[in-house]
Amino acid sequence: MIRTVAVVGTGLIGTSIGLAVSRHGVAVHLLDHDEVAARTAAALGAGVVGAPDEPADLAVIAVPPGAVGEVLGQTQARGLARSYTDVASVKAQLTREMLTSLPDPSSYVGGHPLAGREHSGPLAARAGLFEDRAWVLTPSPTTSQDTVNRVFEMIALCGAVPVIMDSRAHDDAVALTSHAPHLLASLMAARLRLGSQDEIRLAGQGLHDMTRMAVRDPGLWSDILQANAPAVAGVLREFRDDLTTVLGTLDDLCDASEDMRGRSLKPMVDLLDDGAAGLAAIQGRHSTDRETQVEVLVAESPGQLVRLLDALRALRVEPEDVVPRHSAREGTLSVRFAVPAARAVRIVLELEQAGWDADCIDPASGARRQRTGASPRRPGEPHREFRAPLVRHENEEFRPDAHSIETANGGQVNARTKRLPF
Repeated sequence: MIRTVAVVGTGLIGTSIGLAVSRHGVAVHLLDHDEVAARTAAALGAGVVGAPDEPADLAVIAVPPGAVGEVLGQTQARGLARSYTDVASVKAQLTREMLTSLPDPSSYVGGHPLAGREHSGPLAARAGLFEDRAWVLTPSPTTSQDTVNRVFEMIALCGAVPVIMDSRAHDDAVALTSHAPHLLASLMAARLRLGSQDEIRLAGQGLHDMTRMAVRDPGLWSDILQANAPAVAGVLREFRDDLTTVLGTLDDLCDASEDMRGRSLKPMVDLLDDGAAGLAAIQGRHSTDRETQVEVLVAESPGQLVRLLDALRALRVEPEDVVPRHSAREGTLSVRFAVPAARAVRIVLELEQAGWDADCIDPASGARRQRTGASPRRPGEPHREFRAPLVRHENEEFRPDAHSIETANGGQVNARTKRLPF
């Protein structure tokens, strides 16, 4: 069981990790070149500033990708922790470097939480940032089982879902799903600087949605794109081919006669169909998860429904997914929504703790299920919940998930600190 975690780098991800594990009674020690960032994270409740007196159970290196290797080497040489992981979004190159340069490669496993926000820095951090999000681990042949288990436990404390992948397969996947989209959003945003004020005034929600991911930290993204250049270039070449097809179609339409335009449109329509299919694929990526209905009773007084919708947004349930229901016989208003079964019980518990009458609904009979019987926590009692299943990438060696680790509520360790000279 991990009792102490050292977080090196107190930006969005590092501070969010500190907030997430601190609420389960784990002592977190925060280190950063930027003392203001570290103290800000500590003031938010993410931990205490400085290194622990004894080696931490786990150190999380949450610095820009280009600095991970150097910081890992320094922290291992100083004996900061028993095990180490990182949160960099590119893994193959880093894994190769770690195998040859680290003093103890067996105590390191690469990691990448698939979570983030539009804003950076400790003030953007959230304890629930990783809830139900994938957290990739890329163990090498030398990685020890103890290291993997410690990181599994931290991932479970953060509420995330561990995914074991080969580092090269991971980089190919994030090139398609993250790195190229960020770059394309930036290219579209760059076009806007040429627009007139009259044109910009017409920008709607669609444009805001499309450019929301535009790069805000060029230095960080230069590191990412440099480390994953081959995979990102491959995605962009395919995008270039599709764009060439669209441009050719539009040029043909400019000159085509009326009776030829339908035929000229076909290549572009095919690509639009492909786009619709791709959108459906990501929207339905959890469609194989068994879904459960949740019902919440709402008092019919002004503001109560709005307050409930705000609470649901915080639990990542959008208003458009909510269906109102009214029982004339019982004179009650309620709302229902469907979520994966793994989330349903947690959502019900969160709503009950906030004072709402909520319960799960049997999808077959429509009957309310029995209450979970979970007793509320006493004030100040650490809450340690291990529920993250292991998602294993095909052909990868099996490693046990966090459910296999014996857990118990642990007390705080000595909070006296010392600084490491990073």
